Amino acid sequence: MNTRARMFVSGMVQGVFFRSETRNEARKRNVRGWVRNLSDGGVEALFEGEETDVKALVEFCRHGPPGAIVTDTEVQWEDYKGEFGTFEMRH
Repeated sequence: MNTRARMFVSGMVQGVFFRSETRNEARKRNVRGWVRNLSDGGVEALFEGEETDVKALVEFCRHGPPGAIVTDTEVQWEDYKGEFGTFEMRH
């Protein structure tokens, strides 16, 4: 079953390759959507794909890549829309 999740990640998550590693993990799992830095120092991501793959990516973001210090996460589950063809880093 396909699902969609919007995720907000707080902590030391900029300048530690969080976006690029999230993109790499998403592409490995065939998850589509995007990830971007926020002006408050956090990261926002939107994931679409098979439920198990999206949940695995959400779990990855709860810890982040080496060097990241995640202090808080928020996940909003949304209705799947199928509007993305790939996964990209946004600026």
